[in-house]
Amino acid sequence: MNFIEVFQMLGGNLWFYGGAFILVLSILVFVHEWGHYIVARLCGVGVETFSIGFGKELFGVNDRNGTRWKVSLVPLGGYVKLYGDMDPASAGHSETVAEEGVEPARPMTPEERKKAFFSQPAWKRAAIVVAGPAINYLFAILILSFLFTFNGQPITPPSAAAIIGGSSADRHGFLPHDKIISIDGKKIGTFEDIRREMMIGLDTQKRFVLERNGETLEILASPERLVREDRFGFKQSFGVLGLISPRHAVNIETITHIDGTAYNDAQSVRKALLERMGETFTLAIKLPNGESDALTVKPVSQYNESLADPEAAGPQILYLSDVDANIFVKYPFIKSVGAATKECWVITRGTVEALWQMIVGTRSASELGGVIRIGALAGDMAKQGIIALVLFTALLSINLGLINLFPIPMLDGGHLVFYAFETVLRRPVPERIQEYAFRIGLAFLVGIMVFANLSDIVQLLT
Repeated sequence: MNFIEVFQMLGGNLWFYGGAFILVLSILVFVHEWGHYIVARLCGVGVETFSIGFGKELFGVNDRNGTRWKVSLVPLGGYVKLYGDMDPASAGHSETVAEEGVEPARPMTPEERKKAFFSQPAWKRAAIVVAGPAINYLFAILILSFLFTFNGQPITPPSAAAIIGGSSADRHGFLPHDKIISIDGKKIGTFEDIRREMMIGLDTQKRFVLERNGETLEILASPERLVREDRFGFKQSFGVLGLISPRHAVNIETITHIDGTAYNDAQSVRKALLERMGETFTLAIKLPNGESDALTVKPVSQYNESLADPEAAGPQILYLSDVDANIFVKYPFIKSVGAATKECWVITRGTVEALWQMIVGTRSASELGGVIRIGALAGDMAKQGIIALVLFTALLSINLGLINLFPIPMLDGGHLVFYAFETVLRRPVPERIQEYAFRIGLAFLVGIMVFANLSDIVQLLT
C-alpha cells in the first residue's frame, strides 16, 4: 500500500478512526485520573480541577466540593489538579491563596493547609499518585474478568499441529504433535503462550521442554527474526519458530504435493491422505499469492472422518491437530479475576521486555508507536467488533498504567521516587532539584513523543 492509498483510506475513515481513538483514550484517561481523584478525596485532599483533555476548556461544571469537572480542547490526555499545587504535574506548590479581585494573595489558613496536597505525609501523597496506574490495572482486570466469564477465554492447547518446512523448528527437530511444556523454565499453558514467547524472544536461543509420545525431551532452538509490515506501513519485528497452531487446517484443494509426489485433483489428494492417516509426511501447499509452502504433518483419522465421504458438502478440509483446538473456557467470576490478573502480568512482562530490547538495540526503536499508530489500531479494532475493541482498551489500559509507573519526572513513577527519597532522608527533596528534574523529564517525554510520531509519519510516507 503506497502513501496515496493510505491517505485515501485514512481520509475516508478519519472520523471513524479518530472517534474510536478519542473514545478509548478518553475512557482510559478518565479511569486513570479518577484513581488520583478518589484517593485524594479519601485522604482529605482538595481537588481543584478534573480535566479530560488539555488546553482551553470547552465545557464544565463545579460540584459541591468545589472541583471543576471539565472537557478541554486537546483530547490527548487529562489531569487532576490538587489543592495547593502550582500546576497539574505537582511540580511545585504555593502556600498562598489568590482570591478574585483581591491583591495580593493571602496566606493559607490552618484549615486550608490541612487539605493541601503538599502538606500531606509522604505515604498519603504516594497513595494518591500510585492510585492512577493502579486503577488502570484494576480496570483492565475487570474488563478481562467479565469477558472470561460471559464470553470465555480462548484456550488453544500448546501442541504443534504441524511444522513449517525449512523453519527453525524444522531444523531443530520439532515434530507434529509435540506438546510444549516450558520455555526457558516458564510454564506454557496455551499455544498463545508459545507465540508470545517467540514474538518477544526475537532470535535469542531458547530451551524448550516438550512431551513427545509420553516422553520428555529438551531442545535448544532460536526463533527466526522477521519484520512484519501492516497495511499502514508500520513495521514490527517478532520471532517465529515455525510451529503451526492446532487451530489451523488445510483445504485439500491447495495441496499440490505429498511426500514429493505431485497431485492434480482433490480426489486423488483425498485418497492419498486417507492412506497416510497416523503417519508423518510432508505437504506442499499453494498459497493465495501463488507461492508454495511446505508442512510436516501427522493427521489422525479421528478428526478427519469427513475426508472418507467424497460426497460431503463444502470444501474438503484436512485437520492437522490431534487435540480439540477451538476451546472457549468460561470461568466463574472469581476464577476469571485470577485468569485476568495472570494475563495482565504476562502482557506487562512482555511490554517491559520489548522496551528493554529497544533500549539495548536488539529491537528497532521505530516500533515505538505514537498517536497515529495507536489511532490506526483503535480504528482497526473497532471495525473488528466490540469484543476486539474492548480487548484493545484493556491492553491500552495496562500499558498506560505501566508507563506511568516508570521512574521519570513528570510521570507518577517520578513522583514516587521523590517520595521514596523523602522517606529515607526524612526531609523533602529541595524544590529547585525537583523543578530541574521535572524540566528534564518533560523534555525527555516530549522528545519520545516527537520521535514516535515522526517515526509513524515516516513509515506511512515510505
